[in-house]
Amino acid sequence: MTTSILLVGHGSRNIKGNQEIEKFSTQWQQRNPEWRIETCFIEFANPLLDEGLDRAVVDASKVIVIPLILNAAAHVKMEIPHHIAKARQRHPEIEFAYAPHLGANDLILAILNRSLRQVMTAMDLPDPKTTGVILLGRGSSDRIANGEVAKMARWLFEESDHEQVDIAFTGITFPRLESVVQQQVALGASQIAILPYYLFTGTLIERIKQQVARLQRNYPQITLECGHYFGFEDEISQLLDQRVKSASGEESEAEKQMMECDGCQYRQQAESDGHGHHHHHTHEQHHHAEHL
Repeated sequence: MTTSILLVGHGSRNIKGNQEIEKFSTQWQQRNPEWRIETCFIEFANPLLDEGLDRAVVDASKVIVIPLILNAAAHVKMEIPHHIAKARQRHPEIEFAYAPHLGANDLILAILNRSLRQVMTAMDLPDPKTTGVILLGRGSSDRIANGEVAKMARWLFEESDHEQVDIAFTGITFPRLESVVQQQVALGASQIAILPYYLFTGTLIERIKQQVARLQRNYPQITLECGHYFGFEDEISQLLDQRVKSASGEESEAEKQMMECDGCQYRQQAESDGHGHHHHHTHEQHHHAEHL
């Protein structure tokens, strides 16, 4: 069976963002020369989804469709599946597999931890207890998509000494960056690290730069430092590799359990102690045991 992979980017009105997705796809292909990888976009750039799906089926018996998207909102849940359904009608002889989006997990957390360290270094390593952190997402009308940003903010809080780790959004929903900066300053933050929860550049990244510059003028007594979007971090490629292996049926049972229990401190502790993580217990049982 010949399999092709269709990487689906969001697409941007900013051509640089689309070029970055294409460059990333090329690099990912170089990491996996045995795969055939096509790229398309949901909007604002060509080829769009229908054309991308039609290209992917050429000389293939199976197409794995992978959203190069962080959070699952309408595009991931409805639009891409709709186009895949139409492709199945056009190409009934082809098997289509739809892989999960990137999501919120330990690999994304690793990127955020590294970004936070870089921002703190740029501010000459101030006291984390007086340094606020703002995880800045795109914003969605889908509460689950917004919740994934909140989940990563909580995990970042758990692994750092920062007492203020908050979320903000650039649009659609609230709170917005300005109000969260205001709140953190009122609570005594001397510095604020802003971490964009974005994959590639685009019009919103440019807007964030302008907002941060304006906020710095409004709050000259504090230091505002903005991190970089995720882009070409190695963890993104690792996540996509996992998606392909899973959709191809090559993922081992151990790897599946690792993903299902991603972020579990009890699994991580067990591994560091040299023990396996067994799934016959619940986290509630762990919590109860801690208080006996």
